[in-house]
Amino acid sequence: MAAPGEEEDVMARYRSPLVSRYASAEMAYNFSERKKFGTWRRLWLYLAQAEKSLGLPITDEQIQEMEANLDNIDFKMAAEEEKKLRHDVMAHVHTFAHCCPKAAAIIHLGATSCYVGDNTDLIVLRDGFNLLLPKLARVISRLADFAEKYADMPALGFTHYQPAQLTTVGKRCCLWIQDLCMDLQNLERARDDLRFRGVKGTTGTQASFLQLFEGDHSKVEELDRLVTAKAGFKRAYMVTGQTYSRKVDIGVLAVLASLGASIHKICTDIRLLANLKEIEEPFEKDQIGSSAMPYKRNPMRSERCCSLARHLMTLVMDPLQTAAVQWFERTLDDSANRRVCLAEAFLTADIILSTLQNISEGLVVYPKVIERRIRQELPFMATENIIMAMVKAGGNRQDCHEKIRVLSQQAAAVVKQEGGDNDFIARVCADPYFSPIHKQLESLLDPSSFTGRAPQQVAKFLKEEVRPVLIPYQSKMGGKIELAL
Repeated sequence: MAAPGEEEDVMARYRSPLVSRYASAEMAYNFSERKKFGTWRRLWLYLAQAEKSLGLPITDEQIQEMEANLDNIDFKMAAEEEKKLRHDVMAHVHTFAHCCPKAAAIIHLGATSCYVGDNTDLIVLRDGFNLLLPKLARVISRLADFAEKYADMPALGFTHYQPAQLTTVGKRCCLWIQDLCMDLQNLERARDDLRFRGVKGTTGTQASFLQLFEGDHSKVEELDRLVTAKAGFKRAYMVTGQTYSRKVDIGVLAVLASLGASIHKICTDIRLLANLKEIEEPFEKDQIGSSAMPYKRNPMRSERCCSLARHLMTLVMDPLQTAAVQWFERTLDDSANRRVCLAEAFLTADIILSTLQNISEGLVVYPKVIERRIRQELPFMATENIIMAMVKAGGNRQDCHEKIRVLSQQAAAVVKQEGGDNDFIARVCADPYFSPIHKQLESLLDPSSFTGRAPQQVAKFLKEEVRPVLIPYQSKMGGKIELAL
């Protein structure tokens, strides 16, 4: 620790790379101490305003004093108070009261610590979703543009990571987009399902507030409604213990973990495509791929997304276990855990969305490589078309099938045993048996005839399912993103 009065060397202390290296300033602020304790003061103000409007002896002067000091936080004093009191909420009550001496007596009136703690958490979670949703929409928009551009470009499809039927570059991208659209809907639903804890008292019974209002149940209900509205929520949870149910946190982190799974899959696909040299993520002019191998172009952005997405996916285990062991009205073993997992989930989601946006804005496609891979595999896929063409030309299906079986095995041996190119079509062209269809071979091997309805599916999907869900975010669609590191 630095001695009193000495400037602390920040490089001598651990700093989470989620904030120091990756996360956006907006998301970092959302989980900052300033946002947290500033929100506490606003919640104390909302409570005092509502209590005053319902007849408690609180003066305009007291309210004005609180309003004037919402952001006048002496963090050093608060830290000293917490060290002395071993209670963060009471430390900040005292700190707020110090700069609001006239209002000191009514700050936190009737409330328990979770009034500011849990309600602030819910505000921060809501605001976190509001930061993530436009970013997710931008990623979907960028990928939709990419899918539209390459809707017709044939590409070799893979099942089991083995060559399968053809698809198109745009259609494959739509698989990514569809998952992200599900995530967009899940995030919106999770945000909209959030309620306010409200003013519920120590064990959720509102007993302290009922005493303040001398047994008037209607005023207690109205107090809860007023404060909930002031905080920007439409509803509060009707029943709580000392805290809101920790199952709420499960729902929040579950949708973020699901987003992490989607992005991990997308970026894994991009990494595999980079190995195939079909598609690459953007690569800066002066970027170094390897310290030892100058020629390398490592998919480092996609690797970063996969690395952080794994962390995001594991974080949902924290609220699952926390909710399972909350005894009766609450235990405090939730607190330290939630300080870590809630913030890290949103920070991590923020980072991987920003990174994926950067990737999606600069994807590089190599059509010639894609065409070459199709040429290597398409001849085998075209065998049924060749058989049907021969039958139409008067051939016998069984005879044709046997001829093709022999030629395809010979061609496969050239590829697998000799490392040569697939010469199946050359063998067909050289065999007099297939002379009736030699002139048809070019059309029979047209890759676009093997992609089915992929181009039409892309167009319909983007028009009917993707573009409509982006409408609420249209004003936030602009602007490219540059990664600092």
